[in-house]
Amino acid sequence: MKSTARRQSYGVKGAPYAHPSPTTTLKRARSAPYFFLLPATVLFALFFALPIGYALWLSLHKVKVSGLGLGSGARKEVWAGLENYTDALSDSELLHGTLRVLGYGCIVVPVMLGLALLFALMLDSEKVRLAPFTRLAIFLPYAIPGVVAALLWGFLYLPDVSPFYFVLDRLGLPQPDLLDGGPLYLALSNIAVWGGTGFNMIVIYTSLQAIPAEVYEAAKLDGATPLQIALRIKIPMVAPSLVLTFFFSIIATLQVFNEPTTLKPLTNSVSTTWSPLMKVHRDAFGEGDIYGAAAQAVIIAFATLLLSFGFLRAANRRQKQEAAR
Repeated sequence: MKSTARRQSYGVKGAPYAHPSPTTTLKRARSAPYFFLLPATVLFALFFALPIGYALWLSLHKVKVSGLGLGSGARKEVWAGLENYTDALSDSELLHGTLRVLGYGCIVVPVMLGLALLFALMLDSEKVRLAPFTRLAIFLPYAIPGVVAALLWGFLYLPDVSPFYFVLDRLGLPQPDLLDGGPLYLALSNIAVWGGTGFNMIVIYTSLQAIPAEVYEAAKLDGATPLQIALRIKIPMVAPSLVLTFFFSIIATLQVFNEPTTLKPLTNSVSTTWSPLMKVHRDAFGEGDIYGAAAQAVIIAFATLLLSFGFLRAANRRQKQEAAR
């Protein structure tokens, strides 16, 4: 009988190569996902977790000045506890800025989401023409940087350089000052709506495209009109997308900064504390109070998180109730 030789694997230099054991292979397979997550984890820690931790640390400290504050050791960092937080919560400028942002959000969020839903439903219609071009035209303002958009609209609001005021003057119509008083809210809201409607429209439109065509065919067989299909089928089925866009819109509204800061040199109606983030920026870089500014930033972040979490929880509870019916 011929003896069968055992197969042997050899390395590059001809030496026998030992295959890893099943236990070693299993350990490597289990640890592989962690190696893939390692770069994202490091970036998250360096650019997200570490700045947040440093802001918390700053918010719990303050500078103690000895004498005239001159010389080494005259200014030193000491523990402040919750003093910065109590000062921030009792600051009238921060409160007034929050109220202004809430009024601004009451205009921006419903108008922007309403237009985004309307455009998405129109583009999803079978009778629409030039849908790709229309989608691009609506989405294009979102691709423009916020500062550039604010500058563009800011000069369109100025009576001396705006072509709109020139046309109104030729027609003998009144020329409202959009950068003063109550119209300022409309001017700022217009910039946000113009820039954010396209993104929200794409999110809603993508959800509409995911609805099976059989649902529409069944509705048409039952005699449903296009308006009934939109109100009773499309809008309820894209409700998760509406919740998502509303969630993002709330966060963007509470963090408004670019628009009023860019328009500030064009009008005296926008102060350095018009929004909460503008006040944080002024206190940190204008007055050098980074400790108080850190406490204000933490309060704004916590309020945003609390409001967003409460809204998502209420939306999830409502969806569960509707699913149980």
